[in-house]
Amino acid sequence: MRVRRMVTGVLGSAALVLTSLGTLTAQATPAAADPCGFYETGSDAYYNHCTSDGSRVVIKVEVALAPDYERCVPPGKTWLGSADKIQGAYYVGRTC
Repeated sequence: MRVRRMVTGVLGSAALVLTSLGTLTAQATPAAADPCGFYETGSDAYYNHCTSDGSRVVIKVEVALAPDYERCVPPGKTWLGSADKIQGAYYVGRTC
């Protein structure tokens, strides 16, 4: 019984280490630089529409001290404006 617990503990630790290494490797890929959806760099705001079917989608852009607006975006990265002015953006559930 004691041996079984020790083996289970060792296997659990090994799985945790391998999972951690996999996470580090995934973060180093170029895809992590441009995540899907809304993201900001130091000065700019973007929306990255990740798709393999070529669809265009409508997003709602949230703007600081101005009215929010909807925008049709193609696949890939779309510049929304200054990160100081754009507070967020999200898919509204329809194509355009």
